[in-house]
Amino acid sequence: MAADRATSLLLGLQGWKIEQSGGHDQLVKTYRVSDFVQAVEMVNRITPVAEAEGHHPDLMVSWGRVRVELWTHAARGLTENDFVLAAKIDRLGS
Repeated sequence: MAADRATSLLLGLQGWKIEQSGGHDQLVKTYRVSDFVQAVEMVNRITPVAEAEGHHPDLMVSWGRVRVELWTHAARGLTENDFVLAAKIDRLGS
């Protein structure tokens, strides 16, 4: 995906950023929650949405936080599907 297109799509998301990792761009957001149990519960809400989309983010769980990293492995970078899933994850709330 062209950088200007990614930047344009990013404007439609709250709190997400584009980071470079392993030679590719990815969408990243860290959600803050009250404790570890809430973090795990958030992952459990993300799981069926990701599964339904057939698009699986990297999820890092720690006390009070869930970090979500999205990128399309087959494309070796960002696609519109990443931005769609990011918006769906945001609708789940934290």
